[in-house]
Amino acid sequence: MKGLTGVIGRIRGWRRGWHERSKLQRIDLYTRVTLCSITWVFAVSWGLLPLGRTLEAGPVAMVLGGAFLAANLAQSVLSTRDLAPAFAHYRGVERFPPGRLRLPAALQAVMTGLVVALAAVGGLDDDGLILLVLDLPVAFAIPYVLLVPVRTFLLHAAVFSTTVVALLAAAGVPARLQFGAAAALAVVILLILLSTRPSVWSLSVMWQAEEARDTQARLAVAEERLRFGRDMHDVLGRNLSVIALKSELAVELAQRGNPAATDQMVEVQRIARASQQEVRDVVRGYREADLPTELTGARGVLQAAGITCTVEGADGPAGIGAPAAVQAALGWVVRETATNVLRHGDPRHCRIRLTRTADAVVLEVENDGAGATEPSGGRGDGGGSGLAGLRERLGAVGGSLDAGAAGAGLFRVTATVPLAGPRPDASGRPVPSAPVASSSSPPPSPVPAAVDSRDTPSAPPEER
Repeated sequence: MKGLTGVIGRIRGWRRGWHERSKLQRIDLYTRVTLCSITWVFAVSWGLLPLGRTLEAGPVAMVLGGAFLAANLAQSVLSTRDLAPAFAHYRGVERFPPGRLRLPAALQAVMTGLVVALAAVGGLDDDGLILLVLDLPVAFAIPYVLLVPVRTFLLHAAVFSTTVVALLAAAGVPARLQFGAAAALAVVILLILLSTRPSVWSLSVMWQAEEARDTQARLAVAEERLRFGRDMHDVLGRNLSVIALKSELAVELAQRGNPAATDQMVEVQRIARASQQEVRDVVRGYREADLPTELTGARGVLQAAGITCTVEGADGPAGIGAPAAVQAALGWVVRETATNVLRHGDPRHCRIRLTRTADAVVLEVENDGAGATEPSGGRGDGGGSGLAGLRERLGAVGGSLDAGAAGAGLFRVTATVPLAGPRPDASGRPVPSAPVASSSSPPPSPVPAAVDSRDTPSAPPEER
């Protein structure tokens, strides 16, 4: 029972690891496993089945057949080991060490000699010889085709095929079998070229696109920081210059005993207070989330990630007709939920719907493909920092947030924001409907949530 439980646990771990991978990481793993599998399938089929004839052809043929099997398995192991650095070499990530090809090249020469020797001693029938020739270059050629240009690969393959056919002719193999061996080598070499290079090329293009999206995300954050810095410079630069000049003037007037120094310091105080308010306005505008902009950005990001996104009610009274405070609160919900749709599960469709009742605006974000890693719903603490932060924001304006499963494979987030704002208590203070973080808590990061992760497709820079 313990052994069975361990096996089940490992299977679940593999399944969990598979679902935690991004789509591109899954395609990468699938491509690598497929190419490795081709090597081993050829080794245990076309490279093994013809050797059964050697059991009836005498001890010499048996020894040669056993040696070929051992060399073929060793070559397959080396091919599997060299595939990952060959991938990296093809993508330009790192250079393949030339010394790693010496042993595979030596094994390839040994395997070729063993096939020719088996044909010379009669250890193979006609079909068996063709099958061994088909298997002969597979393990070496799969990583090698990624290391050299196509022309170089075809030239080396032509030289290798000519050598094999010449050795078979020298061993007394009939002409029809020589022609069959040449045709078999041509077929298997073209098969390796057409199956390996396009697959790795497509994968390389997808990785380049992923790196470009990551760079775009970093540039978006940098651009937003520069914009904020420019705004702060424009707001504070002139006022600080005026404050410095008036302060110097007040000092000179005070040294002369001129009562006008007091007027100058009063003016400095007024400019300083005005500057404080302007800084608050800049920061507030920097952190506000605009609902129409967030809806457009969420739809663009999701569609760029291959997820069909529909937005309903954005042009009606629930969208552009809602008060500014309501739109700002719902804009944060759209931003965070769009990020969660990209991070969790394997969604294909997402629907965003805005509706307006007599006293509130309701936002629903629903997606399919909800997996085991989808954030928990409800009102507990298990909703993750993103949903918890949204509950705090909505609670500050009297709103609420519900998140959880909405059917088989569906996940739904529902945000409700009252139009009248939070209800006041007996002292006249607004009472939030959910716990709000203390004033000592740090403010939320102004960096857009859609561009805060390397493994998440990023939104374009938001214009606020």
